[in-house]
Amino acid sequence: MDRDLLSHLPVVVAVAGRGGFALAAAELGMSPSAVSHSVRLVEERIGQPLFARTTRSVALTEAGEALVAAAEPALKDIADRIERIRSIKGRASGLLKINAPRLALPLALMPILAAMAVRFPDVTVDIVTDDRLSDIVGEGFDAGIRLREMIADDMVAVRLTPPFRTVIVASPAYIGQHGKPRTLVDLSQHNCIGYRMLRSRALYRWDLSDQGKDIGFETRGSVIVTDSLSARDMALAGIGLAYLFEPLVRADVEAGRLVEVLREASIEEPGAFLYFPRRASMAPKLRAFIDTAQEIGRAPLRTPGRKISSE
Repeated sequence: MDRDLLSHLPVVVAVAGRGGFALAAAELGMSPSAVSHSVRLVEERIGQPLFARTTRSVALTEAGEALVAAAEPALKDIADRIERIRSIKGRASGLLKINAPRLALPLALMPILAAMAVRFPDVTVDIVTDDRLSDIVGEGFDAGIRLREMIADDMVAVRLTPPFRTVIVASPAYIGQHGKPRTLVDLSQHNCIGYRMLRSRALYRWDLSDQGKDIGFETRGSVIVTDSLSARDMALAGIGLAYLFEPLVRADVEAGRLVEVLREASIEEPGAFLYFPRRASMAPKLRAFIDTAQEIGRAPLRTPGRKISSE
């Protein structure tokens, strides 16, 4: 066994995962030249190039794909086992990678992260903000955060927020100039801030209630965004009506910066959930995160495939 070779495999995996030497160097806390040296050493030892390099891109060769496919799960398994050994002494540690949309930070994560920093200082929570619905297993994340209906039934889901309403809001300045919509027919005459879904590129139809019946309402407007926080900023600027989750704008509504309209058309969402594969639930760093979420007033762990109530 080439023990010197083994010590450089995490560098190769990082370059493959980040898609470049500079990004891998930043993640590992190494210089780009040191990363290049490690990759070159592995290539020399196995006698084949691992990456096809150009001035603009880095891609795995066939040999590189085979090596990373074998090394990545093995390295993760070793890291998990080390964490479990450390946890015997009651010490969770390591890098916890979470994929989450931007709105998850103000909606759910801030109090958990504040508590984690105090209770588990050896755990670093690496949050990748991503408004697509990503494959958390395939992309190397420990867990993700999404609305309940977006989570596959074979995942374990842990509630992070209570259920919440959707709301339509606008600034006092916008309402002063254009008036309030009184019905859904009126809504079609207003400047509505649209959402473009990143994966399908389709425009999102607002989920609304029309006399107790859920509908998808097609809106029109002068601005289209890809995340809720941008829509909130647009509404605050007086550009138009925004469709948002109520907790995101509660303080704005209470302070009079935004005004809710068509309250009777709002629907209730089950809430935001942390989700992950069942096998990952025993990793101490993830267990620490789950315990912290529960201890600051969240709901208990739920099992895969089981309906999650809104209680």
